[in-house]
Amino acid sequence: MPYPLGANLTENGVNFSLFSANATKVILCIFDPISQLEIAQYILTHKTHHIWHGELTGAKDGLLYGYRVFGPYQPELGHRFNHHKLHLDPYARKLVGELQHSHALYGYDVDDASADLSFSQQDNAAFMPKCAVVDIERIKAIPIAPIRRELNHSIIYETHVKGFTKLHPDLPREMCGTFAGLSHPAVVEYLTQLGITAIELLPVHAFFDEPFLVEKKLNNYWGYNTAGFFAPHPQYLASDDIAEFRHMVSKMHQAGVEVILDVVYNHTAEGNHLGPSYHLKGIDNASYYRLMPNEPRFYINDTGCGNTLNVNHPQVLMLIMDSLRYWVEVMGVDGFRFDLASCLGRENYGFDPGSGFFDALMQDPTLCRVKLIVEPWDIGPGGYQLGNYPVVFSEWNDRYRDTMRRFWRGDNGILSEFAKRFHGSSDFFEHNGRGPAASINFITSHDGYTLHDLVSYQAKHNLANNEDNRDGHQENFSCHYGVEGETDSSKINTVRSRQKRNFLATLLLSQGVPMLLSGDEAGHTQQGNNNAYCQDTPDNWFNWRTIDWDLVHFTQELIKLRKHFPLLCHKAFIHQPEALFDNGIAWFNKLGEPMTKVLWSEHHCRTLTVIVTGNLLEAEVDAIPENTQALMLFINADELEQTFHQPNLIHFEHWSCVLHTQSDTQIDVAQTQANLDGKFYLQPRSLMIFHSHFQGVEHDRS
Repeated sequence: MPYPLGANLTENGVNFSLFSANATKVILCIFDPISQLEIAQYILTHKTHHIWHGELTGAKDGLLYGYRVFGPYQPELGHRFNHHKLHLDPYARKLVGELQHSHALYGYDVDDASADLSFSQQDNAAFMPKCAVVDIERIKAIPIAPIRRELNHSIIYETHVKGFTKLHPDLPREMCGTFAGLSHPAVVEYLTQLGITAIELLPVHAFFDEPFLVEKKLNNYWGYNTAGFFAPHPQYLASDDIAEFRHMVSKMHQAGVEVILDVVYNHTAEGNHLGPSYHLKGIDNASYYRLMPNEPRFYINDTGCGNTLNVNHPQVLMLIMDSLRYWVEVMGVDGFRFDLASCLGRENYGFDPGSGFFDALMQDPTLCRVKLIVEPWDIGPGGYQLGNYPVVFSEWNDRYRDTMRRFWRGDNGILSEFAKRFHGSSDFFEHNGRGPAASINFITSHDGYTLHDLVSYQAKHNLANNEDNRDGHQENFSCHYGVEGETDSSKINTVRSRQKRNFLATLLLSQGVPMLLSGDEAGHTQQGNNNAYCQDTPDNWFNWRTIDWDLVHFTQELIKLRKHFPLLCHKAFIHQPEALFDNGIAWFNKLGEPMTKVLWSEHHCRTLTVIVTGNLLEAEVDAIPENTQALMLFINADELEQTFHQPNLIHFEHWSCVLHTQSDTQIDVAQTQANLDGKFYLQPRSLMIFHSHFQGVEHDRS
């Protein structure tokens, strides 16, 4: 049977199916489960519409296999077939064994002066992991309770399977750094007590280390170097059973936590024309990859990783769609974050929000219902596409990140930009009918500084990456407030502590979907490295023994606040000129005066008052006034103390402080101030959050 593709159990054995439009012969190779030596070969004699297939009678779950694919080795024409190389099944659901780096992994003779134009006759099977047949019906039998939480109520926690669990003191050693460790009660309890609603996992698809990292004795820690779109990364398994992943999802769902996967469908681990040959390059290079039109020996590199998948090809599109459905229907995940997503939306003429991939995703009855998040850029021409994705997508908002960093750093002329981002970035997302949830707000992510490092370093410190500190972001909008790196100065550390709380408070009080980088709530540091992709070391893993519990508790209170007040999670953008009793957002200067064009344009102003109102019960359409709540934020990003005056709002008079980032001011003192004279004294670089409820008569709605 040509479909389904991959290795699938039948009543009589296993059906094997592989796409290759340009191959001349395909051989299925079978390996001994103990020695992993090749013990049998079978020619796939059936070919249907470029699908090579055949049934192996008597084969069972767990059988180890791979493919040798025959065809022309003509790099100058885009073909790189080499039957001396064992290739992984693109649909393999499990990989067994570790990749061992060797010159045999290359389709060409590495020692030949003609580079990739030569042909290697070295067999690579001894150095390759093997594919294993998997009974997916057994995995699907593990119960998964759906959550179906709306994205506007999500609080996303970006984390790393290994880094988050490797050093946990309460985990059995064999579970550290694995999916089983991630589902351990001690880890789940930490997540639920923190209050997050979804974990976004850095890549869990099987990936390989890049050869240049191996030469430097480093590892690919992040995992953005995919070698298998269906197989969980073997090193993240505590057992030999990939059902461990679904068990993890089940445990998360039982705790009310959704699982979102960071997925890499823009490129693979095979690199450029000089890279190794693991699967697609030797199965059908000209079909699977985007090649230079006039020089098909070379790859279009819109990813910066050497190659770009040819998503415009129907079989490549099918591969990606089948992979996505597999992780939802079989593994139970709740959504995806697409790495370098602009690559997926590229047609031959450039990025198109109506591309075939986007259309296929939106019409799919399974995938259109899960959470879809994109990184809205790549490095190719016209690759930056923030705000230009179809309506079903939410987007990582780097404009939010940079604006909030610059505002709290004290940059001039940022006030109006701060308001736009705090408001949910309607200028980017409202034009095609999306709401604030289209904006995934973040201050930090895996790519860049941690929150602690953002307020501790002004220059990147990436020497450990062995790239002479040339890698990583050049402009981080960071500030160390007096000393580069760690310091014993209580004055500097006090400012840094306030700034971390300011960033967290801004993130969790903004309209849009907050994404928190794992460890930011605990004071995690990467020692100033803003590109720690290859730092798979204890120094870079989540250190459970040095947690800043005061910061954790502050983050918990912020999350509780966000969950308690639906007005922080409005579905639609709010454009009322003043804070009305039902739904509104209003802006005032520190004197309590409504903001005007003149006030917004004050170049040196770093203070702002924001009042957000809304119904206590979000579902109410015609809510009674008594259910209307209001939050007032006094924001002082200035390096000097500032005095704020409470705006004169007839329907909201009695305000109580619920949270603040000041170092000395006590909440009861702030409450007294609010009730006496309406003046508030904010320390440099601090904010205060107040709450009130509707106390006046209902507005005339006629």
